Amino acid sequence: MKRKMLFLMVVLSLIVSACATPAPVAEPTASGPTKYAFWHSMGGSNGEAVVEMMKRFNASQTACIGEAVFQGSYDDSLNKLKAGLQSKDIPAVVQMFDLATQVLIDLQVIAPMQEFIDADKFSLADYETNVLAYYTVGGKLYGMPYNTSNPMLYYNKDHFKAAGLDPNKPPRTYAEVLDVAKKLTKKDGDKVTQYGYSMAIYGWFFEQLLAASGGLYLDNGNGRDARATKAAFNGPEGVKILTWWKEGYDAKVFGNFGRPTADTQKAFDAQQTSMIIESTAGLRGRLNASQGKFELGTGYLPRPDEAAFKSAGTIIGGASAYIMKDRPKAEQNCAWQFIKFTTSPQIQAYWHTASGYYPVTKASYNIQEDKDWVAKYPQFLTAVDQLHISPNIRATQGGLTGVMPQARQLTEVAIEEVIQGKATPKEALDKAADAVTKAITDYNKTVK
Repeated sequence: MKRKMLFLMVVLSLIVSACATPAPVAEPTASGPTKYAFWHSMGGSNGEAVVEMMKRFNASQTACIGEAVFQGSYDDSLNKLKAGLQSKDIPAVVQMFDLATQVLIDLQVIAPMQEFIDADKFSLADYETNVLAYYTVGGKLYGMPYNTSNPMLYYNKDHFKAAGLDPNKPPRTYAEVLDVAKKLTKKDGDKVTQYGYSMAIYGWFFEQLLAASGGLYLDNGNGRDARATKAAFNGPEGVKILTWWKEGYDAKVFGNFGRPTADTQKAFDAQQTSMIIESTAGLRGRLNASQGKFELGTGYLPRPDEAAFKSAGTIIGGASAYIMKDRPKAEQNCAWQFIKFTTSPQIQAYWHTASGYYPVTKASYNIQEDKDWVAKYPQFLTAVDQLHISPNIRATQGGLTGVMPQARQLTEVAIEEVIQGKATPKEALDKAADAVTKAITDYNKTVK
């Protein structure tokens, strides 16, 4: 921890705080088109879609030639970005996960997206309000949402039918999930052959359930009214989540396939569990895996009660595109043109159908490509509807602090301690909250 803080202090001391002033339009230079790099963390079919979008952008104009460069995981990309700051080996634009928002702001390495928006008199009227809210700090939009998602319930409709349950009525509350899971679970003696419900031990899921309960992750309005100084996730809402989780696990109707979300996905695809919580970004994968085997259903993320569906909601997940402050102005302008292109309705419709991430602009749903896709796979509408019913409040805007990756890991430890019977939900969350608060205190001391 001390080494990480020391590194951050060194980096902060090396960064020049002046912000570049963007021009609204990119134009070819005397030497030809401006070349720039876009670092991203999309692998597999999603990575292929990113490359396709870059090809379409390059073909749409003559001023800029961009290259999409895969950098590994979000953590890998962030580490490479930090390492490249001193040598200036950084891209013009980078896709970075939601947890890095405060870190990038504090490092002073990004030119706020708001500057480009204002200089270009660019309208955000069609952009999803809740999506923009996550990356808006102090009234400024720092990153343009690039790939956005939220978690939802996936369930096996065939299992529902076999258990005498309505396949078109997924459970909505904690109590309903537990009750339905008991009816779906199958055993061979003491061995469970089919769990009713499973959820990876993933801190993001805890954050989402907390927000959907109306609880705050951090003090000072989730770190948005003022810089966060301590953790707040150990309140009644957080305790209730782990109490429910533990109850289902002890009843042997909630499966535990560990931390990797891929392992829980595989269990669901293999019909070893009837319901799971997973990101909307995994919908394409679940559709492909279930084809010819069972009918896939989707539902909203469970809430503690029905009232929470009106008073709270999910947080957006995924990543945003950031323009780097210390790249040449011509590269910055190309990056801005690329961002506008990729968030246009036509391209967002393509991205939605190719990846499963939902569009950041509402007009995308009117594009025929998107209409045809949703008509064929109505499960995609669940994520969109869930986004639109979520109020734009501090709980749904997500926690904002420079230690979110570490905080997420600490909550995962707390979940494991509860499931394993090593601590009560309150004890485990209090312990994690104390550790997160200390990390926040240490981090804040390094920030100018």
